[in-house]
Amino acid sequence: MKLPSATAFALLIATVVALAKKIRKTPIVVRDCAGFLVNRVLFPYMNEAQVLLREGVSMEAIDRASTKFGMPMGPITLTDLVGLATSVYAGKVVGAAYPDRSVESPILLEMLQTSGGGKSAMRFYNAPKAKGSRPEPNPAALEIIQKHQSGGHPMDESEITDRLFLPMLLEATRVLEEGIVREPGDVDMGLILGIGFPPFRGGILRWADTVGPKNLVETLSRYAHLGKRFEPTESLKKLAHEGGTFYPRPKPEAAG
Repeated sequence: MKLPSATAFALLIATVVALAKKIRKTPIVVRDCAGFLVNRVLFPYMNEAQVLLREGVSMEAIDRASTKFGMPMGPITLTDLVGLATSVYAGKVVGAAYPDRSVESPILLEMLQTSGGGKSAMRFYNAPKAKGSRPEPNPAALEIIQKHQSGGHPMDESEITDRLFLPMLLEATRVLEEGIVREPGDVDMGLILGIGFPPFRGGILRWADTVGPKNLVETLSRYAHLGKRFEPTESLKKLAHEGGTFYPRPKPEAAG
């Protein structure tokens, strides 16, 4: 099969982008990689939620920290929505591509093996008993979670939030470093539109600028014992060292 020339390929991309805009969609040009943009950056967040379960953090506490941060739903609820089979097999694909910063979840795998896929698959939460009531944890899921718990320590909400969103941020910086997308705005728009990342935070890289790269590197040092998935990337360390940001700072207005 003859591949198109660079000129023909660029024309093809421009045509697809123009078509997306015409039907009122927001196109983002992304280079090929496992998980592309959205799923690649989402995976560390979903993966860390499973690690937290194994460390004894309740599913309600994990979801509550996420929704208080501004996400439309927590990662455990999202796993129920996506489905066990998709979560397991998509996780295997993305995890195999980035093994140095992924942690296999025996909880998801046993839940899938115990109940099978499709509509019969086990859920973390049972359906609400009445309209407007909160879903309750599924006792069968809790039994499996308890089998795989291996210590941990009591965590407050801020630590749970760090554990969920810092790996997501680091993966977003890698996407930029590798040229998977061209600009920070591509990452942020993809996450806002693709997973409902809280728009009021401006996207994960805009949030990083708000917190400050130097502060983020200092926070990450507290989690260094957890390995590569909490290791600051070169681009983040560079910004922290230089006092820079992912987005250009607004120029101060000239005095009149």
